[in-house]
Amino acid sequence: MPEAHGRVVLAAALLAAAGAAHAQPPPPSIDDFAALASRDGKVADAAAARLAPAWKNGYAALVIDLARFFRAARPPGGAGADPLDEGGGREDAFAAPTRTPESIVRARLMRFLARQTGQDFGDDLKRWRKWAWALPYDPHPDYAAFKARLYANVDPRMAAFFEAGTTPRIRLDEIDWGGVGVNGIPPLEQPKVIPAAAARYLRDDHVVFGLVVNGAARAYPKRILAWHELALDTLGGVRLAVVYCTLCGTVIPYESTVGGRTFTFGTSGLLYRSNKLMFDAETRSLWSTLEGRPVVGALAGSALVLTYRPVVTTTWKEWRGEHPDTTVLALETGHRRDYGEGVAYRDYFARDDLMFEVPEEDARLKRKAEVLTFFAGGDRRPVPVALDASLLRRNPVFHFAAGGAEYVAVTTPAGANRVYRADGARFVRRAAAGLVDDRGKTWALTEDRLVGAAGAVLPREPARRTFWFAWRAQFPGTLLFH
Repeated sequence: MPEAHGRVVLAAALLAAAGAAHAQPPPPSIDDFAALASRDGKVADAAAARLAPAWKNGYAALVIDLARFFRAARPPGGAGADPLDEGGGREDAFAAPTRTPESIVRARLMRFLARQTGQDFGDDLKRWRKWAWALPYDPHPDYAAFKARLYANVDPRMAAFFEAGTTPRIRLDEIDWGGVGVNGIPPLEQPKVIPAAAARYLRDDHVVFGLVVNGAARAYPKRILAWHELALDTLGGVRLAVVYCTLCGTVIPYESTVGGRTFTFGTSGLLYRSNKLMFDAETRSLWSTLEGRPVVGALAGSALVLTYRPVVTTTWKEWRGEHPDTTVLALETGHRRDYGEGVAYRDYFARDDLMFEVPEEDARLKRKAEVLTFFAGGDRRPVPVALDASLLRRNPVFHFAAGGAEYVAVTTPAGANRVYRADGARFVRRAAAGLVDDRGKTWALTEDRLVGAAGAVLPREPARRTFWFAWRAQFPGTLLFH
């Protein structure tokens, strides 16, 4: 063999060997991940042996998702865990006499994770999830199919949310089960409404969410909406999906028609960053509550964004006084619930703890501090804005700039917040008839706009109250005024 030819052959062989050494093995089957959760230890160990050579840390989410559905063991005499239990103990807790077949599976999953990742978080799923979320997103190519199979065990209808197709807008490993099935929290469909004078069940200090559409006013009492989280309603001739994400502390009235299509929304039973994911019955796509856009499913690649209407959180007395012709939801909803004031989610609202964790937090405000939120600057480059509700209480007329525009936030004695464009106008105080500017002129304040004496009009922005942690988790680049 000529020397030059031999060198070429040798180089080719070395390159082939190097390529083989660096070639990525094919992704393991999701069947093997499912087998990890087998109660038969031999089946689980065999699956672990097949998974180990092809392991990537991006696959950790599948194991964490599995572990979520197995109860952790408890020390003797300790409280029992429910399916939402996040653990938090160490692996030696599984040696306690209270271990069960479920806890043995969960312990095996946690040990497998520790071996493959080199991390040592024991049984603490919250720490495992935060570690996984901090990694670059590199999911298993069949992760959506895995999610579909997993959640079909909760509710077969959930599988349709993860059908292969459009690339999701959000990380699938941050989608979590909220503890109920599809529409397990039943929406109100065209709920019965009554005039204000007939609402004898409401006291002056009860909290309501008020909105006006085409001159028609309606109040949605918190004590009712908190039990249903969604009201499919029609107001002022406009079909609405009035969404209440109780975990986020926000109510958003969305128009149900967008892009020439009218959608029927429901509650998926799933969450993203503690944010309720709703779905449309027409395509089974999942929609972000805070953004009003589809994020998973057939519509995720579309440019659809729901239009949302301004809403205020206030007292029944104040809303009724401002809108004597208002209608309000009746107690006769067709469902049996304790609609007493403050009953729904009482413990959750009373504490600053979260029910479901988020990737990161911002300690400038308490987690559940209420902030007034909206997107400033128009549709081209919207800037997420949050205004601390306590700041607005101290400053009932508050001027600020965001997204290249000027705004004024107006707060009533009962705490209702409204945001209007200012566009050069400067307001100094509230008056019975509206707002007084720095020239002493009074502007009429309505639900839609500020109107000056000379006919100048400043439109209202569709802002809503939200818990700080939830808004910050969804929009890390938020401009905060506090």
